[in-house]
Amino acid sequence: MLSIRMTRVGSKKKPFFRVVVNEGRSALQSRFVENLGTYNPRVKPAKVELNRERLQYWLTKGAKASDSVRTLLARHLTRDLSASAEATADKSAGVAQ
Repeated sequence: MLSIRMTRVGSKKKPFFRVVVNEGRSALQSRFVENLGTYNPRVKPAKVELNRERLQYWLTKGAKASDSVRTLLARHLTRDLSASAEATADKSAGVAQ
């Protein structure tokens, strides 16, 4: 079974993570199927860059997101999606006037 996980690639005391798809039974630092993006918790606000199309693709194929990835998606991507929806609504309201 495939899983979507975060692997740490930052140096000592400087965490930086990649969000990757890999085999569920493999080790955390092992080879991965695809790199979906990055997560940098050191900047304020935390910077999350994910390829949402590929993330959705792997979720529809049956890949399971880890607990930390689910939390990351809930905290950061829902906020980004609502902000982009508001921006789209503002643009359409400006065009209608």
